[in-house]
Amino acid sequence: MSRYYDDLETRSADARAAALAQALPLAVSRALSSPGLAAHLGAVEAAQITSLEALATLPVLRKSDLGAAQKAAAPFGGMTTKPAHAFAHIFQSPGPIYEPGDTSADWWRMGRFLHAAGVGKGDIVQNCFGYHLTPAGMIFESGARAVGAAVLPAGTGQTELQVRAAVDVGTTVYAGTPDYLKVILDKATEMGERLAITRAAVGGGALFPSLRAEYAERGISCLQCYATADLGNIAYESPAMEGMIVDEGVIVEIVRPGTGDPVAPGEVGEVVVTSLNPGYPLIRFATGDLSAVLPGVSPCGRTNMRIKGWMGRADQTTKIKGMFVRPEQLAAFVAAHPEVKRARVIATREGEMDAMTVQVETETCEPERYAAGVVEALKLKGKIELVAPGSLPNDGKVIDDQRKYD
Repeated sequence: MSRYYDDLETRSADARAAALAQALPLAVSRALSSPGLAAHLGAVEAAQITSLEALATLPVLRKSDLGAAQKAAAPFGGMTTKPAHAFAHIFQSPGPIYEPGDTSADWWRMGRFLHAAGVGKGDIVQNCFGYHLTPAGMIFESGARAVGAAVLPAGTGQTELQVRAAVDVGTTVYAGTPDYLKVILDKATEMGERLAITRAAVGGGALFPSLRAEYAERGISCLQCYATADLGNIAYESPAMEGMIVDEGVIVEIVRPGTGDPVAPGEVGEVVVTSLNPGYPLIRFATGDLSAVLPGVSPCGRTNMRIKGWMGRADQTTKIKGMFVRPEQLAAFVAAHPEVKRARVIATREGEMDAMTVQVETETCEPERYAAGVVEALKLKGKIELVAPGSLPNDGKVIDDQRKYD
């Protein structure tokens, strides 16, 4: 097996920028050919979107936008480049949200991750992702086909049958959520069976270091990916295990939660993804997840941008004194005061009453100057606390609900 999936993984920065300049206008043009995405993007010239800076001028597309569009024009809200019957699969995720799928050219780009995990010809992948309605099972099956591996479509549950099948067919690779492999391994021990699994390709949940270490002790190398039903593979681990490498078929931005504004390098923010999939060209789709860019390139030699992986959820909407407070409201407050670098809302309880403090990163020394702006943006009065620029934690939080509900 070659070290890399293809030459795209080791491109120079100049080569990647040149490819981006060609791919972005085409992706935006495809999006404009679908009524739903065209309505969302508004008046935009696809030919002018040739860089990340230009891309950042376009509006962010959110899950709620997908849901609203699909209710108006089922099943895909007019956001695909061909009609529903022209796709090989139609999936339903909670919401419900409907996603298209196809069987050609590794539709979700999972092959790149499986190759990095050492999966290829001669392997049998026991695919323990669900096949019922949601696309996870087909996402990993498509990737296994792309690298030439056979698939046991095991799905979820029935652990004793999972063990029996793994023994009988000689499963070498597990694909599924991080924790379910342990359930299978423990059941195999209970049954007195020894499995031939040496690699695990996981996603859909947290891979805790202790769990990865336990698998390593059992002789199983475990790597994880970051994927969604809408976008497919977004980023993945390589054997270097230093962050997650962004897939070559998407463009990732890290933005301030509640806005579409890119954050400074290394700052935690919301993951926004542009898909280069010609059938479903989602432009600046907000995942709702928090992450941050890692500097430099991976020691494994893959040169694309790396992110730290999942660091929490960006949707921090909460209710204070009976009023919803949203990240975009705080972003509007910051935008209205050029001297303010960042701000954070802290929700607490004083006695039996909600209390709100707004921490403001600024070099000024007059908290009263921001009182009216806070009320205008958040529709609530609160204590203003001025802090030095750079002093707020780099954790992506703009609303910190510290109230206890137990």
